Amino acid sequence: MSDQALTAQIGTFVQHHRLRQNKTQAGLARAAGISRSTLSLLERGETVTLATLIQVLRVLDQLHVMSAFVVQPEVSPMALLREQSHQRYRARGHRTDTDTPPTDW
Repeated sequence: MSDQALTAQIGTFVQHHRLRQNKTQAGLARAAGISRSTLSLLERGETVTLATLIQVLRVLDQLHVMSAFVVQPEVSPMALLREQSHQRYRARGHRTDTDTPPTDW
């Protein structure tokens, strides 16, 4: 997909959810802390800042779409093996001189 097609798709998404929630451009823009013309640019697929998009998604209660950008840490198989090789399988108590009774030897 081209950049222009992606921004148009984002604009359509924002407009769709705004209309489903029966919000005007002016009302949504005011709640998001942006101008109505900036919201109009966003809905038309024009370039806006990422911060603007996040503000609008927050007001529309659509921030869940940002979960697509969460990075899950990956553990390499070698690191997993190293971790398992240092794992203890038995507990060993600490020996002190008071643990053993004195002998008569």
